[in-house]
Amino acid sequence: LIAVKDTQGHETRYEYNIAGDLTAVIAPDGSRNGTQYDAWGKAVRTTQGGLTRSMEYDAAGRVIRLTSENGSHTTFRYDVLDRLIQETGFDGRTQRYHHDLTGKLIRSEDEGLVTHWHYDEADRLTHRTVKGETAERWQYDERGWLTDISHISEGHRVAVYYGYDEKGRLTGERQTVHHPQTEALLWQHETRHAYNAQGLANRCI
Repeated sequence: LIAVKDTQGHETRYEYNIAGDLTAVIAPDGSRNGTQYDAWGKAVRTTQGGLTRSMEYDAAGRVIRLTSENGSHTTFRYDVLDRLIQETGFDGRTQRYHHDLTGKLIRSEDEGLVTHWHYDEADRLTHRTVKGETAERWQYDERGWLTDISHISEGHRVAVYYGYDEKGRLTGERQTVHHPQTEALLWQHETRHAYNAQGLANRCI
């Protein structure tokens, strides 16, 4: 694919290197977004909207440094199992991550703010706590399907509930906001999904 024209005749062009990697997308107005790659095919520089960012990798192929368009950096550290254990952002803020023996994230630290992540016997995430208080909760049905996610936002309990058909396809989402003390429903919005005989989504209400 080297070019596409829309119904008005506006053309978008694509360029590739000899390895087949996409190196540039030229919009109808002539603006250009591009990507440069190293000898191993990893993206090392991207330009979008006139802004350029670069990436550096370690010998294992992991991103260890991102440089933004203004020259500031984000750095990453990993453990021997390739898990991210530390991230230092453009603003100098450092976040740390701790995992259990099975690789699950169990603790994260953000400049002294500690979050613990909790799981059930099936290794499903059930809730996370911040300063000992539950900040977010996940619940599942007997089939293991996610039924709702809830958290506290600006003092209100915000939740999203999910419904499924017998094939496990998502049939509905209901978003709610409740008063934290009285549990009175303050707002809700519901979306329903339907599928055709081939099992493809064909309607969203």
